[in-house]
Order: sequence, then C-alpha cells, then structure tokens
Amino acid sequence: MKHVILLLIISILATMLAFSQAAPSCCATSATEEFGLLAADARFVASHAKPLPFNFAPEKGTWVTFNTSDGTDGRAFEVRADKPTNNVILMVHEWWGLNDYIQQEAEKLQKALGNVTVLALDLYDKKVATTQEDAGKFMSEVKQERAVAIANGAIQYAGKNARIGTIGWCFGGGWSLQASLLAGKQAVACVIYYGMPEKDADRLKTLNAPVLGIFAKQDGWLTPALVGEFEKTMNDIKKPLTMKWYDGVHAFANPSNPKYDKAATEDAYKLTTEFFKKHLLK
Repeated sequence: MKHVILLLIISILATMLAFSQAAPSCCATSATEEFGLLAADARFVASHAKPLPFNFAPEKGTWVTFNTSDGTDGRAFEVRADKPTNNVILMVHEWWGLNDYIQQEAEKLQKALGNVTVLALDLYDKKVATTQEDAGKFMSEVKQERAVAIANGAIQYAGKNARIGTIGWCFGGGWSLQASLLAGKQAVACVIYYGMPEKDADRLKTLNAPVLGIFAKQDGWLTPALVGEFEKTMNDIKKPLTMKWYDGVHAFANPSNPKYDKAATEDAYKLTTEFFKKHLLK
C-alpha cells in the first residue's frame, strides 16, 4: 500500500512539474506577447497583404540611438519640432516593422501637430519585413523584456520633463498602451489602432493617460467582444476611454494594405490629431 501511495505521489509531482514547464510565465501571457502568438495563425498572416512598393525620402526625420537598461542601444526615427519642446509622441510600428510607411507617418503627424517631437521606436532592432513570413517571424521573436527596455530607454531619452503621448497600429497598438503605462505620470495621451488591449485591471489602474481606441468591426482578432472587455474594465476602474469603431478590416488604416480604407483612415486621423491637441498640446 505504501508503495502504491509513493508511486501516486511521484506521479502527481511529475505532472505538476510538467505543467509548470509547459504553462506560460506571467510575461508570456502579457497582452503584447499574446498578440505575438497570432503570428502562428494562418488567417491572421494571410490578412496582411504584402506591402505595396514605397520609398520615402525624409524631410526632417533622422535616426537616433539611446541607452537602454539591457545594455543594447535602442533605435528610433526622430522628427523634431522646429523649436525645443517637452511634448513628445512615442510611435510604435505595426507588424512589418519601422518601414518607410511608418517614417512617413512620423513626419506627417509631427507636421500636423507642430509643437511636438515624434519618436518612432524600432522594436524589431533594425529588421524590416517585406513578406508575411518575415513579418510573423519578427513579431513573434520580440521579447517582452527587450521591448520594455526600448520603451523605457525612449522615455528617458525624452527627458523627465517630457509630456508623453503614444500611438501605434496593430502590433504597435498594444505597445502604445504599454508605453503609456511605462511612462507613468508623464503619459498624457494614448492612441491605439486595433492593438491588443491590456487585460490586467490592476495594471490599468496605474494608467495616467486618457485613451483613444480605434478599431474595426470586421477585425477577426481584435473583435468587438474582446475589445468590449477592455471597455468594461476601463469603465469599471473609471479611466477615460474614447472608442471609435469603423466598418473595416484589421489594418484598414495602413496605406500599404490593398484593403486600405481611405475615408475611414482620414476620419480616424482627424480624431487622432484632435485628441493629441486636446490632451498633449493643451
């Protein structure tokens, strides 16, 4: 009988050990890494058509590097305001990487707002995808710790007196929210374009910035049901959230997407600039 009990205990311990090794860690189940798992979803990959050819010649933007806590410099495309300013927007690319389209968006947003410096962060560390396979690979390879180090490095680069806004699309939409969380009291405005919301209410309670969420009704991944849970949490903890839904597909605002919705994108962009003017430039 004792032998049977001993075998049973060993079996239970072995099962518990196997489960602990297979179960994701706290970081592996973060909102951003959960989004990264979509790289294994064939439908999600297929929904991102190959970017249309585009070459951008920057007028003001330059590449800069900054220190990070992990010892490897972070990299960003910076578009400075004409005069010194404490207004800074951290921009995060979507799953293709910090390509010419994102550089164009950085210059466009800086020009539209004026008294702001836009810092487009490179979370892929110099890798830019031109195929669906590479985009999925690069997105899934982003480590939470490294991305946090880059975001924190950018916040320190902006300076302790900076008023920080954040914006991102798709993969970068989730990181826009995470960057605002990391910026603490310096964060004053957060824009999410169809990115994975944070689900942890305790983390969201620390959010200082109001949020503008822009999502698509035909998005098969950032669905109304999933995003609705985020809305409910934000309402429950009394955090300011403005939501705008468009009758489009995932990545409808990406001009490299053959399913790009020009009218919806222009309307969303108007909301975005008004939001930043109200909360960042006030």
